[in-house]
Amino acid sequence: MKIVIFGLTISSSWGNGHATLWRGLCRALATLGHRVVFFERDVPYYANTRDLHALPGTELVLYTDWAEVQARARAELADAEVGITTSYCPDGIAAAMLLFDSGRAFPVYYDLDTPVTLARLAAGEAVPYLPANSLAEFGLVLSYTGAGALEALRGRLGARRVAPLYGHADPDVHRPVAPVDRYRADLAYLGTYAADRQQRLEALLVTPAARRPDRRFLIGGAQYPESFPWTPNIYFVRHLPPPEHPQFHSSARLSLSVTRRDMAEMGWCPSGRLFEAAACGAAILSDWWGGLDEFFTPGTEILVARSTEDVLAALDRDDAELARIAAAGRERFLAEHTSLHRAGELVAEIEAALSASPAPV
Repeated sequence: MKIVIFGLTISSSWGNGHATLWRGLCRALATLGHRVVFFERDVPYYANTRDLHALPGTELVLYTDWAEVQARARAELADAEVGITTSYCPDGIAAAMLLFDSGRAFPVYYDLDTPVTLARLAAGEAVPYLPANSLAEFGLVLSYTGAGALEALRGRLGARRVAPLYGHADPDVHRPVAPVDRYRADLAYLGTYAADRQQRLEALLVTPAARRPDRRFLIGGAQYPESFPWTPNIYFVRHLPPPEHPQFHSSARLSLSVTRRDMAEMGWCPSGRLFEAAACGAAILSDWWGGLDEFFTPGTEILVARSTEDVLAALDRDDAELARIAAAGRERFLAEHTSLHRAGELVAEIEAALSASPAPV
């Protein structure tokens, strides 16, 4: 198939979780024999932090203005089997209208931020990437979040056919590597700053750091404010590009995963970082959210922390025990959660939806 995607970004991993997911998924789609054209608005903050310029099997179309690229987008859709618009796409509504009018490409919507989308609707806010706040015209709606989120997409947004497409990681990119000194830590956390997970981050990293001043803690990410409650034993690395993620995860005794509030409350929304850490063979310590035990088995493949005390207990486990948990987590990842698994699920959902849809007149 030829698949045309209108997304937030694939070229820059700065301050977003979309780019790394799209890279893994597009690379896997190419492995399966499909071709992707990815349209991305060329905004300054991604242009200044661009860490991908080409991807085999994927053509990246950067544009500055929708009016200038609209004819190109229409031409790409004219011989495409599938067109996908996504959450947080700056021109998502215009792209969806073009997709609906194309007459050939099967229209798909992929919400990589479903809990945020639904929370904004519940608050009465406009959602600028949803066409008229409805998904009824899409032949397939995919959600990064499963379970109750799927019913909400049907009931509140009129989606006719919905399916989950969860996070993943590419084991060719994210894999165990030799530790490096600058990323060594007893507990490391990789993630962009977000106010709505700050309370959990303080309970699961900042407070443990204060209580264990002899231990080394590490945070990597972008957009952290000067007011962040640093302690002398919390070290900071400002924005790591994806090629350095394996070193980061492979150098810590424990890799912490902290979920944003809306996603944790809704559940069934595993972070892409969770799978990246598992792919790198890290022993993962995650906050709890509904459905976590469907992706990894707590106590065997992953450790769960609901409180500061749980973090301190995890830090006190010996290295051999953490190594067993890390190995089991990576085995589960390789069996179920790679980018190739998700690409196969995406293709299967599209083919099932196509077979169930009436042929175009």
